[in-house]
Amino acid sequence: MTMLPEPSAIKLGLVIDLDICVGCQACVVNCKEWNTAGYGAPLADTDAYGAAPTGAWLNRVHAYEAGEGAAARTVHFPKSCLHCEEAPCVTVCPTGASYKRAEDGIVLVNEDWCIGCGLCAWSCPYGARELDPAEGVMKKCTLCVDRIYNDNLPEEDRQPACVRTCPTNARHFGDLGDPESEVSLMVAARGGMDLMPEQETRPVNKYLPPRPRRTADEAPMSLVSMAEADSPQGFWKWVDSTLERLG
Repeated sequence: MTMLPEPSAIKLGLVIDLDICVGCQACVVNCKEWNTAGYGAPLADTDAYGAAPTGAWLNRVHAYEAGEGAAARTVHFPKSCLHCEEAPCVTVCPTGASYKRAEDGIVLVNEDWCIGCGLCAWSCPYGARELDPAEGVMKKCTLCVDRIYNDNLPEEDRQPACVRTCPTNARHFGDLGDPESEVSLMVAARGGMDLMPEQETRPVNKYLPPRPRRTADEAPMSLVSMAEADSPQGFWKWVDSTLERLG
């Protein structure tokens, strides 16, 4: 059994905004590319274009239909390792291959020690572990530990590949142990949530919930009545003020 370190003051993790994720899969693809060429052994693909493709992906985006009627919407839900403070994948590991770093809270796998027993995958309530079919060892999100501390990269690139590539800025990276950090303030302002808090794993990563949908006024819109109003609003107010400035 592997022991967890004392809680670290620095808690590096992700904040994902479910309101603006469009499910484009850019984070998934860039994660795959970076981790195939970077930290650890390559992420394998088997029969990628055949009838039964298999492979390892450290980040996935699921799509769900939520709500009914006019309130219905599609929610794109990215999921990877949440770097839990009470990480069951670490404490169940018989070889010590799964471990949590004391200095920043990142959960990693020492692939040289991993025997591919699968206990960590069974214990993870989020399904965030992947058994590489070629290597026979467990893989998981590393928060791109080989990028974020790499002084050879430009400063703007020292963040996880998924964050760097997100076209809508739905993914954010930072220290969630610092209440004044940008990510912590974002979580506080938007009511950031833990995934499955009932599991008591205390995930570091947080999700920002979708904002309520704006509903249109049920009364029919009449451009004529808006134009004839004593105090025009919206577009007609802009037209009125523009005409006044033109004299």
